[in-house]
Amino acid sequence: MKIVVIGGTGLIGARLVKLLRSQGHDVIAASPISGVNTITGEGLAKSFEGAYSVVDVSNSPSLEPDAAVHFFETSGKNLVDAGKKAGIKHHVVLSIVGTDRLQESGYFRGKLAQENMLKASGIPYTILRSTQFHEFAGTIANGSSIGKYVHLPHTSVQTIAADDVAAMLAEIAVAGPLDETIEIAGPEKMGMDEFIRKYLKGINDERQVITDERATYLGISVDDRSLVPGEHPTLGKILFEDWLKTQ
Repeated sequence: MKIVVIGGTGLIGARLVKLLRSQGHDVIAASPISGVNTITGEGLAKSFEGAYSVVDVSNSPSLEPDAAVHFFETSGKNLVDAGKKAGIKHHVVLSIVGTDRLQESGYFRGKLAQENMLKASGIPYTILRSTQFHEFAGTIANGSSIGKYVHLPHTSVQTIAADDVAAMLAEIAVAGPLDETIEIAGPEKMGMDEFIRKYLKGINDERQVITDERATYLGISVDDRSLVPGEHPTLGKILFEDWLKTQ
């Protein structure tokens, strides 16, 4: 089966490409490096020829609101247009749990626009919303640091390993489209402050986490429901503590 992975050299994409190839599939790891550019449309038509599914795990290179919205809207439209012309049978998008609840952020407005564009396209689809990755712990810590202190709320998170997300996407990519949005999350729930406290201890980082309910998550106001899945998500298998031991 031919499968095109958009963003095939990134954190999730590289894992997904490797996994699908190990299963014997013909996989295109599409990225600007390989001559496929979703913003300009370069290389899309050729890479889509004969493909059964397209899995979009690409990400905006900028968190700046206007830039993120532009990326997801432009990329989403070009992928949908190319998919229609190529007769793609299954278009898969990796999105984020809580996207519709975090619309004060331009990044999440862009993600929701991407989701809605796919839903309205008429192309058979599956949207997989994932919680934050274990691998983002460093980004969260650095983005919330003031000197030796990291200010974070106790809001609940249910982080997941990138390997678990890639495994779920591999299953979805070769299956029939669901024409709906599903969720995947990590196997355990904890406070964001606790998550980062464990991370810093695990890497011997002397910064101290201060529980501060006025603090934001990367500039976004969050509550205890913002970042966790609804009922009956698929759960990953890799505990944060086990992942941390490998870092």
